[in-house]
Amino acid sequence: MRLVPNPRLDPAAPDGWRARWFHIIFHHDTPPARNFDLWLMLAIVASVIVVMLDSDPWLHVDHARILYVFEWGFTALFTVEYAVRLLVVRQPLRYAFSLWGLIDLLSILPTYASLLLPGSQALLVVRILRVLRLFRVLKLTQYVEESGVLLGALWRSRRKIFLFISLLLTIAVVFGALMFVVEGPEHGFATIPTGMYWAITTMATVGYGDLVPQTPVGRLVASALVLIGYSIIAVPTGIYTAELAGSLRDTRREPRKPRSCRHCGLEGHSPDSIFCRGCGGRLSDPDA
Repeated sequence: MRLVPNPRLDPAAPDGWRARWFHIIFHHDTPPARNFDLWLMLAIVASVIVVMLDSDPWLHVDHARILYVFEWGFTALFTVEYAVRLLVVRQPLRYAFSLWGLIDLLSILPTYASLLLPGSQALLVVRILRVLRLFRVLKLTQYVEESGVLLGALWRSRRKIFLFISLLLTIAVVFGALMFVVEGPEHGFATIPTGMYWAITTMATVGYGDLVPQTPVGRLVASALVLIGYSIIAVPTGIYTAELAGSLRDTRREPRKPRSCRHCGLEGHSPDSIFCRGCGGRLSDPDA
């Protein structure tokens, strides 16, 4: 089932052009809806490619005009799409402040905001706004059916991952303070946050080499931290993989239909019910 923006939305009208466009934009079970998704995905990919090409200084100088035209063309296209989405839903503000509504807004806002920041003193800000246009690529996840499974598994494992990150931060604080005491400012560990930075890079086995313990005790602490990092680095991957495997099993499992009573005809019993909630008669075996 396709990932629908949260909160759940209904068409603004039960019939008419709003209902038709609602089903085209927010569903994918008809040829017009699938074609809409396909063309919009192509437009998103093309707009991201234009932004990446525009970041090259040589291409920006030689092809500034055509890149400018393409950028404004895509911005106009996504502006119309965003406006139509707001028109066809029953509660436009709920969609505007939902995750996908904010992503849609971020995909068009930087181009318009760049018009308000002229002058050489704002070149850095305009460059940041150009990069923000890459948020358009996040719109692609709305049209990938499997993204719902991935996001659902991540959401269900959020508490375990949060607990794991809290444990990592606690270890970083303890070892950062320990290295601040053992090594001191003379060896580069001037503050406890600096020691925390060293602890995090050591646990992640990155090894930048900008901070290196010089004393024997400091090297012993570093060796212990490396072993801790190797032992826990695969924990979040295992948590997420377990949740994802459970989600895949649930999607592959065929749903069991509700059962009806053969004595009184009452329907809607759960698949694991034994007796009818109306007459008390024994329900028939669903496999019989």
